[in-house]
Amino acid sequence: MIKAMLRYIWPEDDPRIRKRVMVAVGLLIGAKVLTVAVPFIFKYGVDTLNAHSIATSGDAILSLGTAPETVATVATSLLIGYGIARGGAAFLSELRNAVFAQVAQHSIRKIANNVFLHLHNLDMAFHLSRQTGALSKTIDRGSRGINFVLNSMVFNIIPTVFELALVSTVLYLKCGGEFAGVALGCVGIYSIFTLAVTQWRTKFRIFMNQAENEASNKAIDSLINYETVKYFNNEKFEAERYDESLKKYEAASLKTSTSLAMLNFGQNAIFSAALSLIMVLTAKNIVNGTMTVGDLVMVNGLLFQLSVPLGFLGSVYREVRQALIDMQTMFTLMTMDTAIKSKENAMLFNITSMNSNIEFKNVNFQYCEGKPIFKDINFTIPSGKKIAIVGGSGCGKTTIVRLLYRFFEPQSGGVYINGHNIQDLELEILRKSIAIVPQDTVLFHESIFYNLHYGNLCKSKEDVFEAAKMANLHESILKWPKGYDTPVGERGLKLSGGEKQRVAIARAILKNSPILIFDEATSSLDSITEYNILEALRRATTGRTSIVIAHRLSTVMDSDEILVLDNGTLIERGTHDCLLTMQNSFYNKLWNTQHIGMLKSNPKKNDGCRTQGV
Repeated sequence: MIKAMLRYIWPEDDPRIRKRVMVAVGLLIGAKVLTVAVPFIFKYGVDTLNAHSIATSGDAILSLGTAPETVATVATSLLIGYGIARGGAAFLSELRNAVFAQVAQHSIRKIANNVFLHLHNLDMAFHLSRQTGALSKTIDRGSRGINFVLNSMVFNIIPTVFELALVSTVLYLKCGGEFAGVALGCVGIYSIFTLAVTQWRTKFRIFMNQAENEASNKAIDSLINYETVKYFNNEKFEAERYDESLKKYEAASLKTSTSLAMLNFGQNAIFSAALSLIMVLTAKNIVNGTMTVGDLVMVNGLLFQLSVPLGFLGSVYREVRQALIDMQTMFTLMTMDTAIKSKENAMLFNITSMNSNIEFKNVNFQYCEGKPIFKDINFTIPSGKKIAIVGGSGCGKTTIVRLLYRFFEPQSGGVYINGHNIQDLELEILRKSIAIVPQDTVLFHESIFYNLHYGNLCKSKEDVFEAAKMANLHESILKWPKGYDTPVGERGLKLSGGEKQRVAIARAILKNSPILIFDEATSSLDSITEYNILEALRRATTGRTSIVIAHRLSTVMDSDEILVLDNGTLIERGTHDCLLTMQNSFYNKLWNTQHIGMLKSNPKKNDGCRTQGV
């Protein structure tokens, strides 16, 4: 993961980002050098004042009358230099953060965008088995983790190692090996303790993440199905399910907090012991006359300054561990390869209404083992013809659409367009050549115009209006308060079922593809609107290869041919009139069930019927 991130902070194709990284590293080195210089300046200031104090208290005769003024000037200059050095180190650190901010944010944006695009490129089987809430959390936490790891690696871990080496070297040269040994020993013990305890604490954080994911999934799933919850008065039940997940999160969070308190106390105890030890060693040398009081201040300052990044290093390690856990899921997603993609040498075949005949050859397919959908199915849809597919629920009508779009691949056999196996075609060209009106129309939480225009973003406003007119939607939109700028709500909940279906029809018309698919395109429409829509569809399908999937057989009567499916096999085919002449045909039974059965259950009654109004 770190290797992957380094490609983003040192991109081969962006010299501007690389320059910023180099400037940030230069500012980092300057800040650390000034930080280490601060205790030395303070030492010399203390020694200067201390020497003057000793001389004065011993009634020594000063050789120069101006000596006190000289001492004051030197001491003042050193103390001013001390303040400038501290301020300069802070200034360089903040400037470094500002310079590197663009690098970090650019990297986060690129990675998050790549993950988002990769998720869209994964096949439908992946998305059918995943929950949207968990995926959203994965990207969110992973992006935040990247930001933290980048800043930690560049500005905390590497600088702390650099500062430790600098301080240890200075202590060794100025004070001796035992002082450098205490500093290194302190860091070593501190690091081992931090690593061990943090490793132990990791499992609590994993449990906390799992509980948070579970709670988020339940909350999003429940809110998406708000109407269903209301229909069945299950608000309390949903709250209890959500609370169960929150209880798990609460328990894991408490363990995380208590173990963190133990870790913080241990870190402070280790550092305090090391600080006391190094000051005792300095005190002995002062008594022996080999060191000065200024050296005590310097040693204390050096080690104490080291405690700041060292103390932060403990929390950085904890957070880096957590960030890596958060990022692991996101980067695991990136390593997943989609099972359905274009071949390297895919055919760039231009599909038109003249060469768009579709053929299913010996297709066998099942979503899961032991539950076959198609059993060696064969049929052909000629170019420019309108073919209807009917049958009972679960017979595989919608699966035909998914196979044609290459959302799934058949276990054996193949789907062909104009004699070419669709697996050999460029996937983008294939899907661009097909427009669909799905059975369940889900809209974006945007304006009605946005959702209509989504069918073909290259089309003009006038084209969008024309498509809306063909779908019998334009006049209705003009009556709405904001017209085409009216928001449709999440998943289009502010629109009726019929309005959503007409939006889907308009989008399919706007896409203007040579192959049109209507999956229960008029199931949510009233009879009058359905009649008008069917007229629009007849105009839209003229000269195009059309597949109409329907339960209501009255909507497919004008089809060139009707394919009848049952239990994953093609059992009948022919025109509407032809199939009705077959007395024992499955189609005949469906027709009689829908029409004769409906008449029997709703006999004509004239009693109580009247015209309302004038």
